[in-house]
Amino acid sequence: MQIHVIGYGNPGRQDDGLGVALADEIESLGIRGVTADSDYQLNVEYSADICSVDVVVFADASMSAAEPFEFTRIQPAREITFTTHSVNPASVLAVCRDVYGRCPEAYQLAIRGYSFELGEGLTEKAMGNLRRAVEFLSGFITEKL
Repeated sequence: MQIHVIGYGNPGRQDDGLGVALADEIESLGIRGVTADSDYQLNVEYSADICSVDVVVFADASMSAAEPFEFTRIQPAREITFTTHSVNPASVLAVCRDVYGRCPEAYQLAIRGYSFELGEGLTEKAMGNLRRAVEFLSGFITEKL
């Protein structure tokens, strides 16, 4: 079983860095069979990274998710729409399915953030949500493995 976590967001915009921080935390746990990447945004090239894994988790900050986070199963988008700057997780899955002929089991982890202004460092409330998300995700990963 191979699990890949992709955290994305901008750590230079306070809580927008939650996805990146989560990927870093998961990677630091050193769980066998688990890899993690982080970036400012998703792009279609991630489809090549996930085409051979069993499970992928996309992690990002959210201004509207319930506290402390929302965890949902996602499916490939039939209609691939994206800008030149980024794509959404469902579109990455669709490219994976359409180009590589397979698609991993996929989840979106939306971690509640509060401040997205310029500046580094997560807010105290976001840090609490991150801790809960890491605890949850490490348990989820353990169950899957």
